Amino acid sequence: MQGDRVGGGDLSKDEIGSGEDWSEGAVHRGRLRVRTLVTLRWLVVAGEGALLLAIMSMGFAAPYPLCFAVLGASAWVNLLTGVASPGQRVFGDREAAAQLSLDILQISALVFLTGGTSNPFVLILIAPVTLAAATLPLRPVLILGVMAGVLSAILALVFLPLPLPPAPAMAASIPFGLRAGAALANIVGIALTAGYVRQAAVESARMALALDVTQAVLAREQRLSALGALAAAAAHELGTPLATISIVAKELSREAPSAQVKDDADLLVSQAERCREILRRLTDAPDAASDAIHERLSLRQLVQEVIEPHSNLERGGVKGVRVEAIVTGAKGVKTPDIRRLPEITHAFTAFVENAVDFAASEILISARFDAETITMEVRDDGPGFSPEVLAKLGEPYVTTRPGGEGSRTGHIGMGLGFFIAKTLLERTGAHVTFHNGKPHGAVVSARWPRAKIEAGAI
Repeated sequence: MQGDRVGGGDLSKDEIGSGEDWSEGAVHRGRLRVRTLVTLRWLVVAGEGALLLAIMSMGFAAPYPLCFAVLGASAWVNLLTGVASPGQRVFGDREAAAQLSLDILQISALVFLTGGTSNPFVLILIAPVTLAAATLPLRPVLILGVMAGVLSAILALVFLPLPLPPAPAMAASIPFGLRAGAALANIVGIALTAGYVRQAAVESARMALALDVTQAVLAREQRLSALGALAAAAAHELGTPLATISIVAKELSREAPSAQVKDDADLLVSQAERCREILRRLTDAPDAASDAIHERLSLRQLVQEVIEPHSNLERGGVKGVRVEAIVTGAKGVKTPDIRRLPEITHAFTAFVENAVDFAASEILISARFDAETITMEVRDDGPGFSPEVLAKLGEPYVTTRPGGEGSRTGHIGMGLGFFIAKTLLERTGAHVTFHNGKPHGAVVSARWPRAKIEAGAI
């Protein structure tokens, strides 16, 4: 239970997706809607228009016809965009990048007409790049960021005069050093703001994807659990009619008027017995006698279910890993029965599978209880979690390791398995911890208040 391989339990490719599905580009693909861009652009146009009207009312000198022409062109493009496409439509990556590049050009043109980087509102150039960082893959974000940075530098050199009152005392030239400093500050602001927003958006998108997978896994486990309960209920309900059929068939056999009828009755008896044998096999498990009983199990039954796939000492064709279980409790405290929760079974099956990959020779699954809590723990005798993996366990992340070195199965870890398992356990009220044991080995532990998972009296 170590290294970059963290098990995904019994997840299929359809449930977890490929490695590419968790790349930064994938988690941002197709996230900018037409309505979002149009609304934000109207806010920018309205703000710029209000600013132009304000400086015009104060008598500042500026090329207002050109400024309003640029503003009108931006409004016209936005109107066409909103009319031509439904608001719920999602832009493609290239189309979104083209739209945001138009915004950068429009803002740059307006800043050029009103003083270049001498105009403090040059910082509006940060907005389109920030929106791209939150919604687009990395490549168009970099292109738009470089574009905004280059235009900021150009605006420090090429621009029309900053709007000022007509009084001679106010006619002052902004030194080049100040303009260059403003351009540099704008470039740094673009890079830092876009970087912060992108990192937050990447983590948020990955978390959303991982939670979707968690829901799919939980739904599958619940369907399997419901199927088991249905089988138990069917076995219970069919027992009585089959017994009746068997009795009637035996009476027909005894009183048969001919050999043919007797043979048919005997066949009916034998088939009824066969059905009853099948139903007996369905109800052989002590936790499947009825719906009420199926929904509860002892701690020992739980750990046996968890280790059953690995109890044959073989995993992936590699022998020699012993999987053992132990249940202990405080003196004088009654052993609890717990509710059958598919979240717990799936999560600890994933932990044991991961432990089998890295254990040297032994894995111990222990369940402990006292008057207040129930604790389950998976411990192996492998090398333990590496520090970089331990710091990220319980979060969805993609490993950069090319292979499964140190893993018996050669799996490439995604961190998704542990994230799903931890999320499922926390939904049941568990407190989940990961740490390295002494002198070595990895330990995964979950602790519940008894009231959270203990089954009520029948």
